[in-house]
Amino acid sequence: MEKVIFTDPETNEAVSFFVLEQTQLNGMKYLFVTEEEEGDGDAYILKELREEDGGEIVYEMVEDEVELAALGKIFSELMDEDTRVEF
Repeated sequence: MEKVIFTDPETNEAVSFFVLEQTQLNGMKYLFVTEEEEGDGDAYILKELREEDGGEIVYEMVEDEVELAALGKIFSELMDEDTRVEF
């Protein structure tokens, strides 16, 4: 399973996430991730951004309620029927 590193902008702490699914919406790439490779755990949606110089890829937590609701519906449809997704 693919992993990405997310650096919390407030604490500067790096967290590894497992990528469960990915999609694109309005030209932006989004990742549905979790900290646990298997079993129950918290899930998050990350938005992929590029640094201004066009180099490094960085990720930002999606916090906008409207954007989160739309993406939650998309990821729910993309996920396996056996996987329960709650937003």
